[in-house]
Amino acid sequence: MPAPAAKLTWDPREHVALAGYVLRWTALVALPAAVIGSACALFLWALDGATALRLTYPWLLWLLPVAGIVIGLAYHYAGRDVESGNNLIVEEIHEPGGGVPGRMAPLVLAATVLTHLVGGSAGREGTAVQMGGSIASTFARLCRFDNGTARTLLICGVAAGFGAVFGTPIAGAIFSLEVLAIGKMDYEALVPSLAAALIGDWCCAAWGIRHTAYHVTTLAHAPIAHVDPLLLGKTILAALAFGLAATLFAELTHGVTRASKRYVPSPWLRPALGGVIIIALVYLVGTRDYLGLGVLPATPGGASIVSSFIAGGVTPLSWWWKILFTAITLGFGFKGGEVTPLFFIGAALGNALAALLGAPVDLFAALGFVAVFAGATNTPLACTIMGIELFGADAAVYLAVACFLAYLLSGHSGIYRAQRVGVPKGDARAA
Repeated sequence: MPAPAAKLTWDPREHVALAGYVLRWTALVALPAAVIGSACALFLWALDGATALRLTYPWLLWLLPVAGIVIGLAYHYAGRDVESGNNLIVEEIHEPGGGVPGRMAPLVLAATVLTHLVGGSAGREGTAVQMGGSIASTFARLCRFDNGTARTLLICGVAAGFGAVFGTPIAGAIFSLEVLAIGKMDYEALVPSLAAALIGDWCCAAWGIRHTAYHVTTLAHAPIAHVDPLLLGKTILAALAFGLAATLFAELTHGVTRASKRYVPSPWLRPALGGVIIIALVYLVGTRDYLGLGVLPATPGGASIVSSFIAGGVTPLSWWWKILFTAITLGFGFKGGEVTPLFFIGAALGNALAALLGAPVDLFAALGFVAVFAGATNTPLACTIMGIELFGADAAVYLAVACFLAYLLSGHSGIYRAQRVGVPKGDARAA
């Protein structure tokens, strides 16, 4: 028999205790969150500089194999225990132990900037989350906190890094809790993670960092709860494609990683070979649009996240090429995140689907932007909130439908191997 439900009672002393809890954790996360926000500002500044250099000096692409050797050797000799990246942080949150090594932060920052300098197709979320986790874990060790406090601080580090690097603190707070287990979220660290995400974002912005602004005008000034049945039907069809694209990206990236480690066991030769393959792909496709972050077009009229919001701004297969370039870059051992490439993939796929379905291009690019991310990370709530933070509340209903269905239709795959299944999707619990 299930345990009897606890009775709701009111005790004024409880409010005093809870107020103390909020104040204590806000004070506790303030310093590490501020450091994480500043580290993210440094990272974004360096990333912008590396991207500008790569666009100014196209010959840097030919150094991609050399950079691969440097990154491979660096992680082989100094970062074997942090090579699993985000998965190490998720595992440490599930089962607190030795903590996340402090050297993870400078290693991943330098390796990611180098990856982007020479043209690797990668993102920035992984770097921000790893820096956040590393800094928070180091802080917990220095203060000799118990495992429970250290675990909460690690969650807060993820929230601060994610919120700062994208300028979406609410999504960062939810993401840090939702990413741990599919279908289940622990609210114990909700307030501390929100405080950390807000402080991290504020500190990053205080350094003068500005994030890309996206504009969706299709539903401007429409009531938030307004739903067009025809447009909703098209959104549902698109969500199916977004979920499948998320699965394709996750499985292809994992497959490339397994194959590269099996057939090229050398830690320095593997990324070098990946660099050669990326260079060959550039000349096969005939464009450099799929290198780097891809937020802004590398050349006038080129494919990018921003151009995906414009009719004809990307080709019908831009989403596939970004999947392939990113899977090879990360699968062969270069460093960076998956999320910004997922934004590109989703926005470009949304652009193509809008043309096919006769739907608004800017809206469907926005839906794909967050829905493919939701499917690949199994975080539909965080991605819906991120969509509202980035694109406004006018499209809230369509954003929620796209993210929730993409999450469901992506199955139980995902980009984070350490993510656990809290509650199986759909009827899977009965299978």
